[in-house]
Amino acid sequence: MQGTVSNFHEDTSGEVVLDNGRRVPFDAAAFAVSGHRFLRPGQRVALECAPAGDGEEKVVAVRILTMRS
Repeated sequence: MQGTVSNFHEDTSGEVVLDNGRRVPFDAAAFAVSGHRFLRPGQRVALECAPAGDGEEKVVAVRILTMRS
């Protein structure tokens, strides 16, 4: 899924707003997978998700759309 970075914290966690308006948080581990150092609010990203075990999904990777990794 894709969205726009809403906020990004110094601890490398943050939140993305999906095109449908839903806010999706991500943690430092999901951001570390990208290999990037920071994100800017307003930047478009792709999120990779996996089942979290409670019927929800957890973000496991955050990737900048124009970068391949």
